[in-house]
Amino acid sequence: MLKIFIIALLGGVLGGGAIVGGYTLYQQSESSSVTTDNSKGQTSVSNIKVNVSTQSTKAFNKIQNAVVSVEAYSTNSSSDSLDDIFGSESGSSSSSTSESEGSGVIYKRTGNTAFIVTNNHVISGSNKVEVLLNSGKKETATIVGHDSVTDLAVLKINAQNVKQVASFGNSDNIQVGQTALAIGSPLGSTYATSLTQGIISAKKRTIDTTDSSGVNTGQTTVIQTDAAINPGNSGGPLVNLSGQVIGINSMKLANTGTSSSTTSTTSVEGMGFAIPSNEVVKVINLLVKDGKIKRPALGISLVDLSYVSTSDQKSVLKLPTSVTSGVVVLKVSSKSPLKSAGISKYDVITSLGGKDVKGLSSLREALYNHKIGDTVEIKYYHDGTQKTANIKLTLEANDTNTTTSSSSGN
Repeated sequence: MLKIFIIALLGGVLGGGAIVGGYTLYQQSESSSVTTDNSKGQTSVSNIKVNVSTQSTKAFNKIQNAVVSVEAYSTNSSSDSLDDIFGSESGSSSSSTSESEGSGVIYKRTGNTAFIVTNNHVISGSNKVEVLLNSGKKETATIVGHDSVTDLAVLKINAQNVKQVASFGNSDNIQVGQTALAIGSPLGSTYATSLTQGIISAKKRTIDTTDSSGVNTGQTTVIQTDAAINPGNSGGPLVNLSGQVIGINSMKLANTGTSSSTTSTTSVEGMGFAIPSNEVVKVINLLVKDGKIKRPALGISLVDLSYVSTSDQKSVLKLPTSVTSGVVVLKVSSKSPLKSAGISKYDVITSLGGKDVKGLSSLREALYNHKIGDTVEIKYYHDGTQKTANIKLTLEANDTNTTTSSSSGN
């Protein structure tokens, strides 16, 4: 048996050598006779048809013409650079136009009018809004209503050139791991109707929201996805494989920022957030009805107590050591309902309407449980002494006294 095995192995080696040798001779023969007829190098496209249609493609086709680019313009007075530096009011004024670009989705057509939902921060402060349809046609838009707290806005345009309308799916029915498609205009209308694909990373994620200065403005519940969302995608739809809108893309997490103990940042990829469709439908119906959502405002500037150093809490705020959470009043506007109660700078609010105030987000949550005209009890510390005041909520929230809930730019 051993002898047979050795012979077989040697035979295999010799056979392999013979094959290699044969290939070498063949290669040498071919290389010495290169054709001189270049026409033999022509080729053609195969006429075999391959069906590459996927569910993602079908979903995109159902909604692509309902996705638009939103271009918002604001014209402001501006003075020359020396006046800017010294704060002079004597310099000559000129008008400058700034532009904000985002996305939107047409969700309803009725008669000659089409309605579009987008993000409030895309159109906030603008005095002219235009909508670029997927066909390339541009329409002038009218702002129907907008809400800075939920970061949603409704526009309307002439429906003459509208070819497609999106439908909303039930965001409560989505599941983690399901495919999600994001459609919009990343980096502006140059890349309009760009499609990216990912999954639902989290169904209900509570995240902090910040303003353009990086100050925490509260919390919101959103859908998390790893589908690529970039500046310009704001206001565009997050879509399921049935082509239904399950969310409105609003923000992304790009890095972790810096802390007081380190100057390093951590880059983040694949963390985008969308306002759930069920919330979107509820808000836009109110905006279409009334143009805004009426909420009370306190008319004060605040900072979380956690941002104040322990030494300042003791020396400046004069707080007892038992007080570890709340919000610090930095400024009280002339229209604030707190002004008549004597609440002033460096007072610390710890309760509103019977709800503990641990920070800005919990204060807003407690405040928005009430309506304009309600009277609420506020507990606060003034010079280290706890006080109680009954405040009638007379001030209505608007863009000037309510911070936009966005951290992503357009």
